[in-house]
Amino acid sequence: MSEENIIFVGRKPTMNYVLAIVTQFNNSDINRIVIKARGKAISKAVDIAEITKHKFIQTATYESIKLDTETLEGENGPSNVSSIEIILTK
Repeated sequence: MSEENIIFVGRKPTMNYVLAIVTQFNNSDINRIVIKARGKAISKAVDIAEITKHKFIQTATYESIKLDTETLEGENGPSNVSSIEIILTK
């Protein structure tokens, strides 16, 4: 899996990510895109996947959804952060 079909969800508006996914699906031979998010961005990642699937690419399906906990080193020592990985295929 190449780096170009991984979308890391951050602070940008939801539709920026949706349009990036739709553009990748339409302008290339990519058939699967991975949406990754951590912490508070998880709900945005779910929104992005659902908007893409229901409004733009109705043929898209969920190949898999993986939930995980990552340990990150912070100023106050290690902390656990939830993460999600959604794989969309068309």
